[in-house]
Amino acid sequence: MVAITLPDGSVRSFEGPVSGLEIAKNISTSLGKAALAVFVDGDMWDLTRVIDRDAKVSIVTAKDESALELLRHDAAHIMAQAVQELYPGTQVTIGPSIENGFYYDFARDEPFSTDDLEKIEARMRDIVDRKLEIVREVWDRTEAIAHFEGIGEKYKAEIIRDLPGTETITVYRQGDWKDLCRGPHLPSTDKLGKAFKLTKVAGAYWRGDAKNAVLQRIYGTAWANQKQLDDYLHMLEEAEKRDHRRLGKEMDLFHFQLEAQGAVFWHPKGWAVYRTLRTYMRNRLEAAGYLEVNTPQLVDSHLWELSGHWANYRDNMFVTGSEDKTLAVKPMNCPCHIQIFKQGIKSYRDLPLRMAEFGACHRNEASGALHGLMRVRAFTQDDAHIFCTDDQIESETKAFCDLLRSVYADFGFSEIKVKFSDRPENRAGSDDVWDRAEEALKRATAAAGIETSPNPGEGAFYGPKLEFVLRDAIGRDWQCGTLQVDYVLPDRLDADYVGEDGNRHRPVMLHRAILGSFERFIGILIENFAGKFPLWLAPTQVVVTTITSDGDDYAHTVAATLRKAGLRVEVDTRNEKINYKVREHSHKKVPVIAVVGKREAEEGKVALRRLGGDAQEVLALTDAVAKLMEEAKVPGL
Repeated sequence: MVAITLPDGSVRSFEGPVSGLEIAKNISTSLGKAALAVFVDGDMWDLTRVIDRDAKVSIVTAKDESALELLRHDAAHIMAQAVQELYPGTQVTIGPSIENGFYYDFARDEPFSTDDLEKIEARMRDIVDRKLEIVREVWDRTEAIAHFEGIGEKYKAEIIRDLPGTETITVYRQGDWKDLCRGPHLPSTDKLGKAFKLTKVAGAYWRGDAKNAVLQRIYGTAWANQKQLDDYLHMLEEAEKRDHRRLGKEMDLFHFQLEAQGAVFWHPKGWAVYRTLRTYMRNRLEAAGYLEVNTPQLVDSHLWELSGHWANYRDNMFVTGSEDKTLAVKPMNCPCHIQIFKQGIKSYRDLPLRMAEFGACHRNEASGALHGLMRVRAFTQDDAHIFCTDDQIESETKAFCDLLRSVYADFGFSEIKVKFSDRPENRAGSDDVWDRAEEALKRATAAAGIETSPNPGEGAFYGPKLEFVLRDAIGRDWQCGTLQVDYVLPDRLDADYVGEDGNRHRPVMLHRAILGSFERFIGILIENFAGKFPLWLAPTQVVVTTITSDGDDYAHTVAATLRKAGLRVEVDTRNEKINYKVREHSHKKVPVIAVVGKREAEEGKVALRRLGGDAQEVLALTDAVAKLMEEAKVPGL
């Protein structure tokens, strides 16, 4: 007998081994038709795979979020079949599901074109209509290598050779087409549906190594139904309109160039946004009891060896030499903050010690991974480290979470998800230390009232962490904030304090950031607001523009008055029609246009026009200044 425990706790017994499909049909005929896969003791299996032991089982349908990864994986396989049917001789390599979609890397001499994508999509729909059964087969390793080499699939043969000797070699067949894959997969091609779209072609190195052959990667997206696909494609269109690189150029905020790859050239307007953001964060941190410090850019490699960063991040560090020393440009601030903590004797009365730095860091990111402000080599973190006792972890975590939510709210972000990232495979510290750190972070998270989702194996090498993910105006998620519990670095770098008992103790080190990096967060803000910053953050808050030259002198008077009130102001007295000037400044996303002419000059008034509106609000200059000052107040103060 095989006992199958269902999600509601009920148990169904079967006389012998049973497939997921049989279990679904046993529950109901409709579930049997809707079933796509099955979870067996937490692992997703093919629906037709036989379960020969007592197990906890749940049936996966298209309504389940877990089905999306399955659908996308199958979409990759169906795309690969379509490509090989249309373009014989093309080799398939690796094709996983990814966030929001899938891709497959192909080895083909001739490049794919946009027209090819349309043909491949059409053939994919044809394969779906064929309702091909998808069958899992277990192969002998030697026979599998010989088979794939025999049909010219050298990349597949290489993959099999590199698999551990204990790995079961599985091949999935759909009709006459087959592919090496661990699975699981849908029971048949028609279960995929047609809510998919191929999006682009890009180059990719075989196995991500620049020393290997260049392959062609076709990206696509797949969803459970047409509405989800349409919503996603609309989001992509909106994201393209909001691209921070395009808006950054239009608004004259920043630029990049090859002579300084991955580093930002901030223009005056972009730097105004940066400085405003930094001032805002500085004020929030000072109010929360943080002490600001500044640490060196170049630090002897010996310190990085002691901390463990040399072993874990050396490939991402810029290194130089001076006399007989090897120096590294700091990629993070934490080891340097410990050096400040170690100056002088610290007592338990000094804790918690909240040490903040707007630290300029550099990481040697691959040039192909750079992406505007979102992925750079030179960046500044809103970084801080809290040195505290074990008993203070909960209160400091709660205070940090409250601060983080308040900061995000000031920028209009209210939807926040939190991931709990536990111990990675490569880590420093004993399992006992990690048990202690993970339990401490779990207790602190619960005390702060934070719900988390698991993010296995993604902790820092020195401790577990919370990753705070905010959702923007068009539904995209961005991981920005982090909180990490660290017992390892204070021990490795010999930091201690004198406890109430008179003995020396290691402090706990909480690594934390809210924005993450100023560069990336500004990129997120540009795209979230589509360049239409709130008044307090806008690079140019007001443009004073004239209707005719009769208002030129008064325009400069208005501008001077607004500047004295602390507003960022420009003056436009060009000999152009007012409608032209309004359109131009609206295109540059200026939130307020103050229009003045002869009448306004005589009466001491201004006509305020808001971005996106046609109405004018005519106010006395003193009233306009007071109103705009109030609207431009930096929040949270």
